[in-house]
Amino acid sequence: MSAANNQRSIDTTTYDELRAITRRYPVARSGLLPMLHLVQSVEGCVTPEGIGACAEVLGITPAEVTAVATFYSMYADEPVGDYLVGVCTNTLCAVMGGDAIWERLTSMPESPRITLERVECNAACDYAPVVMVNWEFMDNQTPASAEALVQDLAAGAEVHSTRGPRICTWREAERVLAGFDDGLADEGPAAGPASVAGLETPR
Repeated sequence: MSAANNQRSIDTTTYDELRAITRRYPVARSGLLPMLHLVQSVEGCVTPEGIGACAEVLGITPAEVTAVATFYSMYADEPVGDYLVGVCTNTLCAVMGGDAIWERLTSMPESPRITLERVECNAACDYAPVVMVNWEFMDNQTPASAEALVQDLAAGAEVHSTRGPRICTWREAERVLAGFDDGLADEGPAAGPASVAGLETPR
């Protein structure tokens, strides 16, 4: 499922924020990764306009920006919907039901609000199979629960992650990854029982 194309523009506010990101680093070019997240928060993906803006602010070529943007899988070259749903189908999650979850979700009717992707590992094997929505964990999923999750997201219902805050939109999450605080860092539990079980093991 992929989102419909949205209006794309790099305005003066975004240019100012791109420059603000560079000022966090001793070497301005070190800010390119969060700058690309900011572009995605504005454009819905990494666009030629966004690449050009980053290149202009950093004083490098668009080809150099493109080389970085195409290297990392977290940067999209086509618009993403309001919710990026990542299904882990790495070995453990696949065995625990990740492949079945992927099959169920890809058989559902498409929604412009939902973008599905397979992810190699969500680094949450103690809660397999795991689905992530805009980089927030949804633990111990089944095909039925994952289908209900996607239906709720597509319908605009408020959804809370298993170990974190309520789910914001993908563009809002991308803005956070660019380094702009949304005030939700302390909302919801930070860890679950499986993650801290070792702390209770007799030594």
